[in-house]
Amino acid sequence: MGLEYARQLAARGYDLLLVSNREEELSTAKTAIEGEWPVSVTVRYQDMATADAADNLFEWCTSQSGILPDIVINNAGMFFFKELFTEDLPRVQAMMNLHMTTVTRTCLLFGNAMKQRGSGRLLIMSSMAARIPAPGITVYSATKAYLKSFGRSLSYEMKPYGVTVTTVCPAAIATPLYRLDEKKMKLGVRTGFIRTPQWLVKRALKAMFRGRRVISPAPMNFWLPPLIAALPSKLVASLWEKFK
Repeated sequence: MGLEYARQLAARGYDLLLVSNREEELSTAKTAIEGEWPVSVTVRYQDMATADAADNLFEWCTSQSGILPDIVINNAGMFFFKELFTEDLPRVQAMMNLHMTTVTRTCLLFGNAMKQRGSGRLLIMSSMAARIPAPGITVYSATKAYLKSFGRSLSYEMKPYGVTVTTVCPAAIATPLYRLDEKKMKLGVRTGFIRTPQWLVKRALKAMFRGRRVISPAPMNFWLPPLIAALPSKLVASLWEKFK
């Protein structure tokens, strides 16, 4: 997903700063994008799932590199589906850091600089799961609900300063995040149950440039969460026992 955001922004003529904990993929992306579009790509290898990640990135951008972006895409994410035990606490904390602490501090740090400048755009990737508190995705859905609420509220605070905040709540997208095998992924895309990153990013950027506060693309956003919410608690418990 992050690579697709980079590609579509490069196609619009934007120079890029790519941040990831995957060093080899960063180098590959830089080479590919600079080879296809006449833009400059800077890369920073950094783990964004630590409590001080946003502060370290902001310090590096402003003090060492002189970078103040016009657009910040908060896209980094992680996912796991399982019953929670104490041994999962490190992964739980990493997810909370990555989805909540890092995004919050990134938006406030870079957003404050944008406010002083009088322009800028922040984009936050939430999820349809924000509306689906369910066993197995206990922390994931809770953190995505936080992002949706945070982004929408922040958009009102930022608007008077010329800064837009757009929160995107996609349904299923064909990325490695969910670890589906290739056959199931292709079937999901063919049936429209799963959308491609290209499809989503095109709509997310269009909404961002129009200053939309929250978008929930794909029809599944409108029927699946209410359907799940309507399931009897006993049925949810029974299904969880079967599939966990």
